[in-house]
Amino acid sequence: MEFSSKLVEQAVEEISKLPGIGKKTALRLALHLLKQPEDQTLLLTEKLKELREHIKYCQICHIMSDIEDCTCKTMSVDPALICVVEETPDVLAIRNTGQYNGMFHVLGGRISPIDGIGPDELMITSLVNRIKLSEGEIKEVILALSGTLEGDTTAFYLTKQLQELPVEVTSITRGIPVGGELEYADEVTLGRSIMTRSKVNTD
Repeated sequence: MEFSSKLVEQAVEEISKLPGIGKKTALRLALHLLKQPEDQTLLLTEKLKELREHIKYCQICHIMSDIEDCTCKTMSVDPALICVVEETPDVLAIRNTGQYNGMFHVLGGRISPIDGIGPDELMITSLVNRIKLSEGEIKEVILALSGTLEGDTTAFYLTKQLQELPVEVTSITRGIPVGGELEYADEVTLGRSIMTRSKVNTD
């Protein structure tokens, strides 16, 4: 797709790199921004810059936060439960169900060899250490991963890593469709999946 303006073409190229944004949508967004008052467009640029520079990850649960020590230290939650998810939006989706009051652990993705993502690229060692340091306080680990091949692979790997630890490993039930992303599931289905979770079998 070529444009009379190289600047527009470059902007479209960058915007289209966002997930779910094609070249046509990227062009509409670029032209929309050009039609807005300059201060509004510059404000968006400023906020994106601040987002990139100042967002941190909690050193315990790895949820995105404005500070490195997020609310996982002070929230009134059940310390015996820890729900393992792929990304921060999954945390928000599960919280919104109102059916879970435990802790979270964000892996930062899922095992995907085709994308060059192995166990070492995820926060798996951090999870294992977190359980060990709890000295038995954490009693159940709930795997709330997407119903994809990569999600299943990650769940299997995690189960193997945790089987020697004194915790019960469970998984949300398949109310989530196969191939579905957790953050897009409706709250009722997701809530039921958490409430009817089942024990993971490693045999």
